[in-house]
Parts: sequence; structure tokens; C-alpha cells
Amino acid sequence: MRKRNISIITRLNEKEKNHLATLVKRSGLSQEAYIRHLINGVVPKDSPPADYYAMMKELHAIGNNLNQLARKAHQLNVINVEQYDLAVKEFENAVTKITEAVILPKPMDK
Repeated sequence: MRKRNISIITRLNEKEKNHLATLVKRSGLSQEAYIRHLINGVVPKDSPPADYYAMMKELHAIGNNLNQLARKAHQLNVINVEQYDLAVKEFENAVTKITEAVILPKPMDK
């Protein structure tokens, strides 16, 4: 059974239909998902460039390598834990900000 079983018909002119189709295509969402985002008060962002996911994968690999190095350095007692923790937090914050800026939809202005 479908979660959404209510259908709403909306009439658009050719210009509005083309504009909606352009926005939907740029977002990478289905038309229905795009409209539901708008109804819920958020504007979907354009789909990220193709290399975005490759870059994020690389950043996550770097973070994983940092974690492995930290574990080994901690075992050998050759690391300043506070300084390392601060650097990792900065790295994680940077990844989060990039994700928010590129992927997450933004709330509509009220």
C-alpha cells in the first residue's frame, strides 16, 4: 500500500511547466519529491557535480587514515591527544559544512 494515496491535479501554462521541469532536472529529484520539498518549506538544491561524491569519498578515506594513525601514535605514546582531537574536529566540521552547502535543502525565506 502506498504511503501517499492522495492525488492533486495542478494546471500550469507552458512557461510554468518548463520552469518546473528545469528546476526538477537540476535538483535530480522526481517532480513529486521536488514539490513535496517545497510544500514542507525547503528549497531543494541543484544536484551536486559528478565529482562531488568522489571528493567526499576521498575526504572520508583521509579521515579514516587519520584515525588509524592516531590509534598507533596513541599506543606508542607519541601524540598530543588534545591537539589531535582538535584537528579531527575541524576536519569533521569542514566535511559537514561542505555537505550542508552542497546537498542539504535550505529553508524557505519567511
